[in-house]
Amino acid sequence: MLAPISWRTPPRHYGPWEWVVSMLTEGLVRRGLDVTLYATGDSLTGAKLRSVAPRPWSEDDELEPKVWECLHIAMAFEEAASYQLIHNNFDFLPLSYSGLVETPVLTTIHGFSSPRILPVYRKYNGKGHYVAISEADRSPELDYAATIHHGIPVEKYTYRDNPDDYLLFFGRIHHDKGTYESIRLAKQVGMPLVIAGIIQDQVYFDRYVAPYIDNDQVRYIGPVGPEGKAEVLGKGRALLHLINFDEPFGLSVAEAMACGTPVIAFNRGSMPELIKDGVTGYLVEDLDQACASIFRMDELRREDCRRHVENNFTVELMVDRYIRVYESIIK
Repeated sequence: MLAPISWRTPPRHYGPWEWVVSMLTEGLVRRGLDVTLYATGDSLTGAKLRSVAPRPWSEDDELEPKVWECLHIAMAFEEAASYQLIHNNFDFLPLSYSGLVETPVLTTIHGFSSPRILPVYRKYNGKGHYVAISEADRSPELDYAATIHHGIPVEKYTYRDNPDDYLLFFGRIHHDKGTYESIRLAKQVGMPLVIAGIIQDQVYFDRYVAPYIDNDQVRYIGPVGPEGKAEVLGKGRALLHLINFDEPFGLSVAEAMACGTPVIAFNRGSMPELIKDGVTGYLVEDLDQACASIFRMDELRREDCRRHVENNFTVELMVDRYIRVYESIIK
């Protein structure tokens, strides 16, 4: 199992790819599979851990990302003969190593950062194996072994039937994620907004977020780690996911619904695959529709949100689906 090394596996707070890798790895170990995890040296796992980078490069300025990423990927592929399968969760770069080994390589494509990375995927299409994390994120130029939605450990998310009266933005603070749009909506409907997440774009934060933080109607609480997620998500009246890009999946959407919190999202990317419109939240086209949906929140039942996640987005379902793909490749 090849994880990224930007963050620890599992991450201390932010690190969605590393978190998915951790959940899948530990789920496979529980099923009795012999798994070796290639991750940072401080990672926590029940699998065998192999590492070359002592710490995540995002947490240590002394580590040059490209250098340690090259060493990290090279270690896994130099030891490829020890494994029946390499599961790559490190984006496109490991594909350039895959033609040098006999061991089959499965790559989960965690979204396309840019169309400019497609030439690598096209080159190894048919030679390797690809998994999409949503139907919306499939490229028509590629062949896929499966679409497998992420799963979350639902049992770790406390269901709350009586939320506080605030709206929530939960995610990296960046134009793509629609932090400013969430502020505009909260101002428009006159409700408090809690903002949680890392600042990924400081210029954006300074210009479009910081001027509105008054610690009264708009509060910024910083990144929230695994221990605090359920409380922050569960107490929200609704999660706002007013994205400005085609989201490949959206873990916070599933996490919020697991706590019983419905989601108001722009109808883009994978959102129709995660949200049952009118049942677990509302899919909207613009801020006016989002505003109108706030006043329809009483039409939704929070228990339906929880049940939807239990039926569709659990770790066990994710593990089952990956095991089937592994078996088909190895056979």
